[in-house]
Amino acid sequence: MTGASIRSATTGTRRRTGLTISEVERRQSEFGPNEVQQRARISVWASILAQLRDPLIIVLLLACALTALTSDLTDALVIALVVIVNTTVGVVQEIRADHAVTALAQLSAPMVRVRRDGKDVSVPSRDIVPGDLVLLGEGDIVPADGILAEASGLLIDESALTGESVAVGKQSATSESPGETVSAGTVVVKGRAEVEVTDTGAASALGQIAALLDTRLEPTPLQRRLSDLGKVLAIIAIALSALVMLLGLLRGQPLELMLVTAISLAVAAVPESLPAVVTFGLALGARRMASRNAIIRRLPAVETLGSVTVIATDKTGTLTEALMVVEEIWIPIRRNSIVTVSGDGYRPSGDFIAGGATVDLTSSPELIEILRASALCNDSALVPPDGPSAPWTGLGDPTEIALLSVAAKAGIAQDELQREYPRVDEVPFDSADQCMSTVHMVTSDPQRLLAVTKGSIEALHRRYGRGIHAPLWQEAERQAATLSNRGFRVIAVAAGDAASDNWHSIDQRLLGLVAMNDPAKPAARTTISECIAAGITPVLITGDHAATAFSIAKRVGILPSDAPSHTDTVVTGAQLAEVGIGDVSAVRVFARTTPTQKLDIVQAWQDRGAVVAMTGDGVNDGPALRRADIGVAMGHRGTEVARQAADLVLADDDLETVVAAVEEGRRVYANIRLFLVFGLSGGAAEILVMLFGPLLGLTVPLLAAQILWINLLTHGLTGVALGAEPASPDLMRQGPRPPQESVLGNGLWQRVILTSIVLSVATLALGVWAYGTARPWQTMVFLSLVSVQLGVAVGLRPKVLTTSNLFLPLALVTSLALALAGVYLPPLQELLGTMSLVAADATIAVSTLIIGWAVARLTRPRSRVRSSGTPVMPDRVDTMSTPAAS
Repeated sequence: MTGASIRSATTGTRRRTGLTISEVERRQSEFGPNEVQQRARISVWASILAQLRDPLIIVLLLACALTALTSDLTDALVIALVVIVNTTVGVVQEIRADHAVTALAQLSAPMVRVRRDGKDVSVPSRDIVPGDLVLLGEGDIVPADGILAEASGLLIDESALTGESVAVGKQSATSESPGETVSAGTVVVKGRAEVEVTDTGAASALGQIAALLDTRLEPTPLQRRLSDLGKVLAIIAIALSALVMLLGLLRGQPLELMLVTAISLAVAAVPESLPAVVTFGLALGARRMASRNAIIRRLPAVETLGSVTVIATDKTGTLTEALMVVEEIWIPIRRNSIVTVSGDGYRPSGDFIAGGATVDLTSSPELIEILRASALCNDSALVPPDGPSAPWTGLGDPTEIALLSVAAKAGIAQDELQREYPRVDEVPFDSADQCMSTVHMVTSDPQRLLAVTKGSIEALHRRYGRGIHAPLWQEAERQAATLSNRGFRVIAVAAGDAASDNWHSIDQRLLGLVAMNDPAKPAARTTISECIAAGITPVLITGDHAATAFSIAKRVGILPSDAPSHTDTVVTGAQLAEVGIGDVSAVRVFARTTPTQKLDIVQAWQDRGAVVAMTGDGVNDGPALRRADIGVAMGHRGTEVARQAADLVLADDDLETVVAAVEEGRRVYANIRLFLVFGLSGGAAEILVMLFGPLLGLTVPLLAAQILWINLLTHGLTGVALGAEPASPDLMRQGPRPPQESVLGNGLWQRVILTSIVLSVATLALGVWAYGTARPWQTMVFLSLVSVQLGVAVGLRPKVLTTSNLFLPLALVTSLALALAGVYLPPLQELLGTMSLVAADATIAVSTLIIGWAVARLTRPRSRVRSSGTPVMPDRVDTMSTPAAS
C-alpha cells in the first residue's frame, strides 16, 4: 500500500466518533445483550426428577409402596416424609449451586474498548450493539461480528470457527474495496483494528455455533471420584443390610419388618446427599473466591487449587503496581545526559531536572524530541480524572501510558501531536522482535515521513547500531544495564526521516533511553512469605531484563536479600536457548523468556510432579496458561486471550488473591473430607448397631422409621452445614495435598472406621444397660445414636468456638430438638415407634454426644505445619550444558 492510499484509508476513520449514548441505549433495547446461548438453567421439575431417579431413592419408594400394601401406614408415611425432605434438600442445593455457577459466568464477562461520543471507553462485551466502533489490539477476542473500518498489520486467528490453524491477514476498507469482515470469537494475533459491529449475540457467527452446543455442565473430577465412591459404599451397605435382614429372619422376625429395616438401613448408611453437597460446596467456594476478587471460570479449578505447589508469576501488575512512572531519561548528546523527572503517578505535572537545575524545555530540543517520539509511537490514551479526588488513569499498556504522561509533563498533548504528525503506517509490537515502529506524515512538510521505533535496547541495537554509530549504541547498552540494575525498566527510542514510503531501509538514530519504575506492591513481600510458608514455591518468569527481574525478586523475597548478582541467580531466555538447563526446579527467576520457553518451564515443573499455577496477561501467555494446572489471568490489564485461556481471573491483578484462592480451595476440600468422616462414620455405626445389637440381646435395635429419621437429622441439615465451615487456622501453614491422593487418603478411612466403632460401642453399651435395667432401651438407642453423631459434627469443627458459621450450631440445635420431638410428641411417637423418657434417661442418652465430640477431637490428624523459610537457591547457572527440560 502506498503512502497516499494509507493516508486516504486512515484519515477518514480516525475522525469516527462512534455511537452516541442515547443511540446505544436504543439499540440495546432493540437487539438485546451481546451474549451467546447460555448454559441451560436447571428447572425445578428436572431437578426433582433427577433426585427421584437416584437408585437409593427408588428403593425407598418401593419400600414405601410395600409397607402401604401391607397396611403398615405408619412406616409408609415416615418413608414418604424422608423421601420428600431428602428430595427437597437435594433440589434446593442443586438450584443454589446452579445459580452460583451462572453468576460466576457473568462475573467473568470480558471487557471491550469502544468509541462512543468521540471518547474511548471500556465496557462489558455484553453491552456491545450493532453500529458500535470496537477498538481491538493484540490479544483481544473479537466480541461481535463486524466490518473493518481501519486495520494495521492485522492478523486474525479464526481457528475457533474454521479449524484453520494459520492466522489470516485482514484489510480495512479502501477506495476500491470494502473492509473485510471479522467474526465473534476470533482472536487478534497481531496488529490493531477498528471494527464497526454488524451482528451481536445469537446473530453472530459464534452465537450460531453456540446454539448447536450441548450446554450441560459436566461433573468435576472430584464429583466423579465421589460418585464412584458412593457406588462402592452402596454395594457394601446393601450387602451388610442384607446380612442384617437374614440374621433377623433366622431369629424369627417377620419378613416385612426385616425387609423394610434392611432397606432403610442401606439408605441411611450411604451419604446419598454427598454429590449435592460437593456441588454446593464447590459453587459456594467459587462465590467466596469471587468476593475476594478471584473469579473461577471452570469449577474443577476450585479443587485443583488446594494442590498447588508452584506459583509461576509474572512481574508487572502481579508483584508490582503496574503503574509505570518515568523517573529518568538518558540523552546521549546532552552535557548532563541524565534528566530526572518528578511527579506523581500518571498526573501530567512535574519537573525535568539535570545537573541539579530545572531544565528549560524551550532550549532543550533533544529532550522534546525523545518525548514527542515516545508519544507518537504509542497506542494508548491518557485519561483525565472523573472527579476532584480521582487519579489520572490510562487505557492501554502501562509502559505506553507512562510515556504519554511524561510527554504531557512537557506540555506535549497527544491529540494535538496526532494532528501535526498523523500516523500513516506502523509495525505493531511483537514479543519476538521486542519493538514497535510507527510512521507519521509531517503536516508542515507533506513529502517528509517521520519513522519512530521504541523497544528494548538490544533489539534496537541489532537493527540500527551499525557502522560509525556502533560506539554510541554500545554506550547506550551500558547505560541501560546500569539503569536496569537499579530496578528500572528501560525503553530505547529511535527516529529517522524518510523522503519516501520505503522507510524500512533507513537507519534510525538513537534519541535516548527512558527509564521507568514499577514499584513492588506493598503486600507483595508478605504474599511471597505466605506462599513459602504454605509449601508453595514462587517462581518469577518475566520478559524484562535480567537485572530488573533480579531487583524485584530480591525486593519481594523470591530471592534472599543476600543473593549474589543476577548473572549468578537469574536464567535468561538466551541461556535456555543456547546452552539449556538441567534442573529447572532449581531456578527461581527467569528473564527475557519467549512463549515457548514459558511452556517448557511449566512442563518441566509438572514432569517433576508439581502442580503449577501460572499467572499471565498477554496473548503470548495463552499457551502457558492452558498448559499449567491452574492458569491465572489478570482481570484489569490482561488480554482477552489470557482471560479465556485461564481457569482463574484476578479482578484486582494481585498475587495475594491467588493465595486467597488457594486457601479457599484447601478449605472446600477439607470440608468435603469433614462431611465424609461425619456421614460415613455415622452410617457405619448404624450398621454395626443393627448387626451386633441382636447378639447382645437387643432383638431389633432400631425400627426402619427410626433409622430414616436419624438419617434425616444427620445427613440433611447438619451434613450440609459442615460444608460452610471456616478454614483451619493453620491450613495455609500445611503442605499442599498430593493431587493423586484419594479423597479417603491421608488416614481418613482409618479415622472413619475408628469413629464408627466408638459410636457403635457407646450406643450398644447404653442400649444393653437400658435393657438390663428395664428402661425404654430402643428409644434410648435411637436418641443416643442421633446424639453421638451430632457430637462428631461439633468435634470436627476446626475451631469449636467460632461465630463464622452460625448455620452449623443452628442445625445441631434443630436436629437435636427434632430428635427429642420424636421421643415426646405423640404424633411422632406413633410414627417412629418411640416412648417418652424420664428426664434422667433422656439426659443420659443425649450426654453420649460428649463421646462423639471426644472421638472426633482425639482422631484429628496431626497438622503438618511447615516452618516458613526462604526458597532453595541454585548454585550457579552459568555452566549449564544439558538440554532444556521440557
